[in-house]
Amino acid sequence: MLSGFSKFFKRYFKLPHWDDEEVKTNSYDLNLIKRWEGLELDSSLDTGGVWTIGWGHTSTARPNQRITLAEAEILLARDVKTAVDDVRRLVDVPLNHNQRSALISFVFNIGGTQFSTSTLRRKLNRQDYEGASKEFLRWVYDNGKFIQGLKNRRKEEVRKFLS
Repeated sequence: MLSGFSKFFKRYFKLPHWDDEEVKTNSYDLNLIKRWEGLELDSSLDTGGVWTIGWGHTSTARPNQRITLAEAEILLARDVKTAVDDVRRLVDVPLNHNQRSALISFVFNIGGTQFSTSTLRRKLNRQDYEGASKEFLRWVYDNGKFIQGLKNRRKEEVRKFLS
């Protein structure tokens, strides 16, 4: 049975090419992302000085903004769809559910543009899954500053990717 949010996600984006099993797996992606991003209904500056609202949403965030939980869910669904689309477009090798979950979380966090030029992506697309897994931990800085929370997130993404 699909969760309420999974049903919303599938209906909102009208993704007929996603079967129910794939939508169910995305509930883990959402939980992983939600846990690491944290929910902020009032806009705030992230560690890199970027305005953020909801669960790590940046593209329309601005100072002194307030949103509802429902609005945060919609922003998250849009942002996750972007990350899913980026992973599908940029990864040329087979992925299992856990690898896909880890990559969606990773791409949600760093963005598709940075992922597209990353060594992680290059190694992955050469089917060097082990080498790609070691690249996650290089992404623990924000504007050149080490962030322990990013290191913790990357460790969980690596565990998921390798399981």
